[in-house]
Amino acid sequence: MSGAPTASVWRQPAQVWAVAFACVVAFMGIGLVDPILPAIAESLQASPTETELLFTSYLLVTGAAMLVTSWVSSRIGAKATLMAGLALVLVFSLLCALSGSVDAVIGFRAGWGLGNALFISTALATIVGAASGGSAAAIMLYEAALGLGIAIGPLLGGILGEVSWRGPFFGVVALMAIAFIGVAVLLRGPREARARFAFSAPFRALGRPALAVLAVAALFYNIGFFVLLAFSPFPLGFGALGIGFTFFGWGIALAITSVWGAPLLLRRVNRTTAMLIVLPVLAVDLVVAGFVAGSPAALVVCIIVGGLLLGLMNTILTESVMEATDLPRSVASSAYSAVRFLGGAAAPPLAALLWHAFDVTVPYVVAAASVLIAAAVIALGRRALGRIDGRDADAAEEGAAVLVGDAA
Repeated sequence: MSGAPTASVWRQPAQVWAVAFACVVAFMGIGLVDPILPAIAESLQASPTETELLFTSYLLVTGAAMLVTSWVSSRIGAKATLMAGLALVLVFSLLCALSGSVDAVIGFRAGWGLGNALFISTALATIVGAASGGSAAAIMLYEAALGLGIAIGPLLGGILGEVSWRGPFFGVVALMAIAFIGVAVLLRGPREARARFAFSAPFRALGRPALAVLAVAALFYNIGFFVLLAFSPFPLGFGALGIGFTFFGWGIALAITSVWGAPLLLRRVNRTTAMLIVLPVLAVDLVVAGFVAGSPAALVVCIIVGGLLLGLMNTILTESVMEATDLPRSVASSAYSAVRFLGGAAAPPLAALLWHAFDVTVPYVVAAASVLIAAAVIALGRRALGRIDGRDADAAEEGAAVLVGDAA
C-alpha cells in the first residue's frame, strides 16, 4: 500500500465518500453499546447476563447471515445489498431506542446484526470498484473509515449515553439515515457483472482443512476478544462517558495495529509464526486483567494493550483466511466469519455467569485459556496452513482481511 500516491486517496468521487461515511457509521456499531451496558441493566431492571445478550443476538445473526450474504449480493447486486443492510440497521436501531424491555432490545439487536452483515460484506468491493487512484488508494480510504468507526463508536455511545441509554441508538438512526440517502443518491454506475455463488458454497468451504483450522482457532480467539470488549464495562465501574473514553482508546489502539502494526510484523515473520507470538501474549494480558480488575486504572491499561494485540491478530488471522484456499474471497470469509462469530456470541453471557458464580478474575482467566486453545489449534494444524505463508497479500487482500477481521 505504500506505493499508492497519497494525494489520490482524498480525491474520490462523491459515491466513494458516501459509502466510506456509511462504513464509519456501520463500524461504530461494534462498540456503541459498550458504554451503556450498565445503564441498560439499571434502567430496564436486567441482570448483567441478560444485558450481555445484546452482543449475543447481534453476533449470532451476523454470523448466520454471513453464510448467505455472498449468495444474496450475487443475485441482487452490490448497491441493493448495501441499501438493504443500511435500511435494516436504521430500522432496528430505531426500534432499540424505542424499546421498553431488555428482551425487546436483544431481539432488535439481532435485526441490526442482519443489516450489518449485508452491508459489511459488500462495502469493500464497492469502494474498490468506484474509487480513483487504484485499489491501494481505495483500501487506504476504507481502512481509515473503519478505524474511525471503531474508535468513535464507544465515544459516541458514552457521550449520548450520559443523557440516556436510548441516546446512542437515536444517534445511529440519524447517522444511518444520512448514509442511506447518500448511498441511494450518489452510488451510480454501470450495472455490475455478478459472479453467482451456490447457496451451499460457504458450507462446503468449511470442509477445506486449512479453512477449518482457521475457523476453529478464530472461534476460541473470539471468546477472548469479546470477554475483553463486552464484559469489561461491568468491573470498570465507570459511568457511560468513562467507559466510552476507555473503549475509544481501545478502538484507536486496535485500528493502529490493524492498519500499520500487522504489516510491519509480517515483514519479519510469517503468518503462522506471528499468530503463535500474538496469541500467548494476549492470553497473558487477559490473565493480568483478571487479577487487576479491582483497580480501574490497571484494567484500563490492560484493555488498551489488549486493543493493540487484537488489532494485530484480527488482520493476521483474517488475511490468512484469504490465502488459505483457492476459494473466492467472499465465500471463504463468509464461512470463516460464521464460525468465529459463534465464539463472540457465547462469550459475553458466559463471562457474566462466571463472574456471579465465582469472582471477577475467572472470566478473564477462562478467556485466556480459550485464546491458548486457539494457539494450540494453529500449532497442531500448521501443516495444513502451509499455503498462508507462501506469499504476501496484495492490497485488496489486506483490505479484505481488515474488513472481516474487524467486522465483529
